Amino acid sequence: MKSEYLFISLAVLIAAAPVSADPVGDLMDNYRAEGAGPFDADAGRDLWHRDFAGKSCTSCHGSDLTSPGRHARTGKNIAPLAPSANPDRLTDASEIAKWLLRNCKWTLGRECTTQEKGDILSWLRQQ
Repeated sequence: MKSEYLFISLAVLIAAAPVSADPVGDLMDNYRAEGAGPFDADAGRDLWHRDFAGKSCTSCHGSDLTSPGRHARTGKNIAPLAPSANPDRLTDASEIAKWLLRNCKWTLGRECTTQEKGDILSWLRQQ
C-alpha cells in the first residue's frame, strides 16, 4: 500500500515538472558548464556545410532548412529543420541531443564536440 502511494506521488511530481521554455538555451548552458563557448553561429553554419568524406549536414537536410530534406541513404523524408518553418523543431532537449549524437556520428564519423554542438545550435535557432 505504501509503495502505491509513493508511486502515485512520484508520478504526480514528474507530471508537474516544468517544461523548459528554451531547450536550446538549456543545452547550450550545459555545454558552457563543460567548458565550451562562446558559441559562434557563423562557425555552426560553416560546420553545417563542410564536407566530411563526401557527407555534410546538407546531404540530408539541404541548404535551405525551411524546405524538407531527404535522408541520403534511406530516402526517408525529413521535415524542415528551421524552427521558422517547423515550430516543432528544437523544442525538446532530449530529442535535440539524440539527433546531434546520431547525425554527428553519421556525418562527421565521430561525436561532435560540445563547442561544435553549441555553434550548430546557435546557427540553427536563427533559421
